[in-house]
Amino acid sequence: MELTITNSNEKLSVSDDVFGRDFSQDLVHQVVVAYRNAGRSGTKAQKTRSEVNGTTKKSKKQKGGGARHGALTAPIFVGGGVTFAAKPRSFAQKVNRKMYRAAMSAILSELNRQGRLKVVDAFDVEATRTSALVTKLKDFDLGKRPLIVTEEASEHLYLSARNLPYVQVRDVQGLDPVALVGADTVLITTDAVKKIEEWLA
Repeated sequence: MELTITNSNEKLSVSDDVFGRDFSQDLVHQVVVAYRNAGRSGTKAQKTRSEVNGTTKKSKKQKGGGARHGALTAPIFVGGGVTFAAKPRSFAQKVNRKMYRAAMSAILSELNRQGRLKVVDAFDVEATRTSALVTKLKDFDLGKRPLIVTEEASEHLYLSARNLPYVQVRDVQGLDPVALVGADTVLITTDAVKKIEEWLA
């Protein structure tokens, strides 16, 4: 298949397996959830009644004082332990390489079908100026949340986009499914397309 290059009469030949793949919602959902869970710290920790710093001496006499209870470290008391205390754990889910690549291809293919994938010959700014990047983005109808993908994102381009709240810049090596799914439009260079094709083919 061929991708139309914006502001050019030429077209770029690409693999159907990467940019013409059928969309699998279940696969994409699983990969996106796994990617987001891998970024969770999982450091939440609470104390059980055995870990709370407090006396285990019986707080009152057994009879005549209402409910019978022993240590004040019990979960029913203020300052006591937690019944099912949370402990540090990993939220990571296993996703093999074949599934991950298939999900990335499915996302790119769906973006292409919806007209949300725009290919350009090159995209960069000459200096670190946010205003220059804003002016350059106005030439393309990218929506409120654009994603710019280049083969190797230059420092000027990255720093210029840093102050724009919904504009993301990625190189091919740093491309991830969450960034692709969350973008209104993906602006990608021809060199990045070829590198992605080598990676996912």
